[in-house]
Amino acid sequence: MENNTSTIETLFEKAEDYTRTTAELMKLKAVDKTADVASSMLSRGAVSIVFVMFAFLVNIGLSLWVGELLGKDYYGFFIVSGIYLIISILLYIFRDPLIKLPVSNFIIERMLKKS
Repeated sequence: MENNTSTIETLFEKAEDYTRTTAELMKLKAVDKTADVASSMLSRGAVSIVFVMFAFLVNIGLSLWVGELLGKDYYGFFIVSGIYLIISILLYIFRDPLIKLPVSNFIIERMLKKS
């Protein structure tokens, strides 16, 4: 009888160890996936910031050039800002297929990626 009791206790201990190990592994996998998504978003954000700075300076130059062609500097700024108004309206109208869907797919792809 004592042999059966010790066997059952050993079985429960092993099941407990397995459960703890599985929970720890799941926690580590979640941390890994979160770090992967965060680092990917951060690196894309850094590249985006540099690109935005580049585009900002190009737009200032374009505005000054168009203004020079039209005779008044502020005309160029009005025209370039009008172009951005049209682009922002289009982005607002098509925000789901152009912004929301790709970002969602990127996050899902990163979260489900096999390591």
